[in-house]
Amino acid sequence: MIRVCLVEDQTIVRQGLRTLLDLVDDIEVVAEAVDGEDAVSRIPDLAPDVVLLDMRMPKLDGLGVLKQLNAQHRLPPTIILTTFDDDTTVLDGIRAGAKGFLLKDVSLDQLTSAIRTVAEGGTQIQPAVTERILKGLEGLPCDFPSLDPPDPLTQRETEILRLMAGGYSNREIAGALDLAEGTVKNHISSILSKLGVRDRTRSVLKAVQLGLIQ
Repeated sequence: MIRVCLVEDQTIVRQGLRTLLDLVDDIEVVAEAVDGEDAVSRIPDLAPDVVLLDMRMPKLDGLGVLKQLNAQHRLPPTIILTTFDDDTTVLDGIRAGAKGFLLKDVSLDQLTSAIRTVAEGGTQIQPAVTERILKGLEGLPCDFPSLDPPDPLTQRETEILRLMAGGYSNREIAGALDLAEGTVKNHISSILSKLGVRDRTRSVLKAVQLGLIQ
């Protein structure tokens, strides 16, 4: 069972998400937070498997939640819930540790797929948002120095990067390519090193920006 915490200040949106997720057998909403301060106080002890996080909230916004929990090393895998007007905020959220982002009008299948993917260690980048986010990547610095252009990715690394962009977890990538999960992790470490980033989400965004994958 995947334990989810909803962080959303709009009651009707929060209740709607809970109602939808209650229809899914392998996902359980274990808590709701009505603002950022509420989220920061509850999430560390609750330790949910996934957080669905609104970015525009009173008292403490979603970015503040990400930064505070990340500083405490208590940030669970988190999916930002966004609108088309949140491009800059989403970029800041990725910098602060979010594992992906979704539009609030996603279908139930898209939402549950994203939750499962992130719970298993993957990332979720919704294509409808990606094109807009990429426009802001020129100002997104690398986490540490990398060659410009980066060292070429091997054919296997490119295959794995494409699957990462599709939201597949390490286990799913291993199954798809008939590799050991540890081997996949090693390839991903090499990809991150070559691109000069520290997490999967930014590796996919940078790879798209550089034209390494479509």
